[in-house]
Amino acid sequence: QVRLEESGGELVQAGHSLRLSCATSGLTFNTYTMAWFRQAPGKEPELVARLELGGRSTYYASSIEGRFTLSRDNAKNTMYLQMNSLKPEDTATYYCAAARGLSPNFDYWGQGTQVTVSS
Repeated sequence: QVRLEESGGELVQAGHSLRLSCATSGLTFNTYTMAWFRQAPGKEPELVARLELGGRSTYYASSIEGRFTLSRDNAKNTMYLQMNSLKPEDTATYYCAAARGLSPNFDYWGQGTQVTVSS
C-alpha cells in the first residue's frame, strides 16, 4: 500500500527558506512519477514540481523555477522540496503525490502541509 506523508511546512518571512519532506512507503522512486502540488485558498491546485521515474526528467512550474529544487533520498524513501527566496504568493497547502510509471493521473496523495509566507 502506497502512503505519503508531508512535513516541514510552517510560517516564515518573505525571503527565507524552507525544506518540505515527503516520506513514502509502498513505492520505489524509479517506477513512479512523484510531484509536489500546492493549493492556495480560493485557487486551483497548481503543479509545482515533478520528478519522473527517479530522475529521468524534472519539471518546475515557471512561478517557482530557480527558487525551488526537488530532490530525493532513495535510502530514506523520502522526497524533498527545497524552497528558497520565499514570497507571500507561495503561501499554500503543499501536497506530495505519486503516479504509477508515467501516468498523468496521480493516484496517491499525502494530507498536505501548510506553508505561510509573511511579507
